[in-house]
Amino acid sequence: MHYKQNNKESKTYVQGLRPFGNTLPRGIKGILKKNGYNYSEIISKWNILVGKDISSCSFPKSIKMKNRDSCGTLVLAINRGDEINVEYSKEKIINKINSYFGYKLIDEIKLQVINSRSIKKKNDNALKSSSKKFEKKINEIKNTNIKNLLSQLLKAAKND
Repeated sequence: MHYKQNNKESKTYVQGLRPFGNTLPRGIKGILKKNGYNYSEIISKWNILVGKDISSCSFPKSIKMKNRDSCGTLVLAINRGDEINVEYSKEKIINKINSYFGYKLIDEIKLQVINSRSIKKKNDNALKSSSKKFEKKINEIKNTNIKNLLSQLLKAAKND
């Protein structure tokens, strides 16, 4: 058994064994302290947590934590026109998220309205400019099966 003195604390280690917290990289420690794993869990389970009605018109944008593990504020991005539906179901969303985690993680929800039309226009313009490049590259492919499948995929992407 070794004794190590750091910062006026004596830590006891068994030869070769270290605390798990000391083995994590610095970046991971910061994410864990800021509850980044909670945010990623909410994003990945958003459809399951809140249901299709709310998840179709909103998505979590960020979480701001006041205390270490509780009293957080969830910021939701909402499509214009769907604010009332989400506003009335704020308490339901908070209860579902808190019951999923087993403790009071979220105590407030803030809404940010986004204009879905402008986002769609930007995506359409980007798709049009990149589709010309894809068409040129698809025409260079010699295998006809692959060429046909890729052109069908590009047409389907344009239609969405």
